[in-house]
Amino acid sequence: MPKRHLLSSGQAADELGIARSTLWRAVKSGDITPTEVTPGGHLRFDLDDLRRQIRELTARRRSEDPQL
Repeated sequence: MPKRHLLSSGQAADELGIARSTLWRAVKSGDITPTEVTPGGHLRFDLDDLRRQIRELTARRRSEDPQL
């Protein structure tokens, strides 16, 4: 099985068009789960998985508040 290419939090945020601090807050609040945390505490993300998590979070929030 090929190894996935994991992105740093900065790279992932750039791909999403958001600030790294925004991504970090989503992780800290439990809304987003990184694919991996390195032994040094650095977050790594699989971009496809990250986009899936964001879609699910958006859908969940819309079901809780249809005005979103």
